[in-house]
Amino acid sequence: MTDARQQPPAFALQAQLAGRVAVVTGGSGVLCGAMAVELARHGVKVAVVGRSLEKSDDVVRAIASSGGTARAFSCDVLDPAALARLHIEVGDAFGPADILINGAGGGHPKGNTGTEVLKASDLDDETVQTFFDITSEGFGHVLDLNLLGTWLPTQVFARGMIDRPGASVINISSMAAQVPITKVPAYSAGKAGVDSITKWLAVHLADVGIRVNAIAPGFFLTEQNRALLTQPDGSFTPRAEKVLSRTPMRRLGTPEDLLGTLLWLVDEQRSGFVTGITVPVDGGFMAYAGV
Repeated sequence: MTDARQQPPAFALQAQLAGRVAVVTGGSGVLCGAMAVELARHGVKVAVVGRSLEKSDDVVRAIASSGGTARAFSCDVLDPAALARLHIEVGDAFGPADILINGAGGGHPKGNTGTEVLKASDLDDETVQTFFDITSEGFGHVLDLNLLGTWLPTQVFARGMIDRPGASVINISSMAAQVPITKVPAYSAGKAGVDSITKWLAVHLADVGIRVNAIAPGFFLTEQNRALLTQPDGSFTPRAEKVLSRTPMRRLGTPEDLLGTLLWLVDEQRSGFVTGITVPVDGGFMAYAGV
């Protein structure tokens, strides 16, 4: 009898995924770039999508150097016309998508506060952006980037995924969805929306064979948050120290920490009865109450 704890051989997963097509928005970033490289390592043909074609090309070169198949595409995920063109271009290059990773998102200073908590003296300090200074445009931009930036690509690509074996959508959520993070109200609200539409889409698309799940990274060091978490000399900022004090594993995540969860969710043989969940990959952050 086979031991249930024994891992299937690596080639089994490669055979399961080989030849499939994945579209990775935000693919030029640190986390989703690593996901794109890992999928290609298992034989998936990857469309690396980002605002910057140059950065997407860097990921494609890394994939090609390892013998994988990928192509870079530039697209604004908030532009329906651009997404329609992207859908045609990806189809011409690789065929219909089997996997969609919605990794486009992020924050913006115009959706942030300058301090964790409001003090009366902040109202007279022109150098501090308070809750009262955040405009609807600033807040809305971050909401759109995270929420519509997940919704619109799914509308475009899921149509071609209907009844395709192993069709899978993976959204990128955040710890901020469950526990709103200080100073980033718009980002926290946007990621909470991502969790909600992940569940909604999972129900709505179940009968046509598309599974929809999300991965919620904990605190990872990326280009977007490097200035918030590290000093110029590489040491941690007070904010990073606070994060580590609330993370039982006492470290920041690395892109490689996400790849096992990614491969599990895209593999129909391993997670074929899993849909509508958000998987935290956070070093225990969500489990720890701080005491």
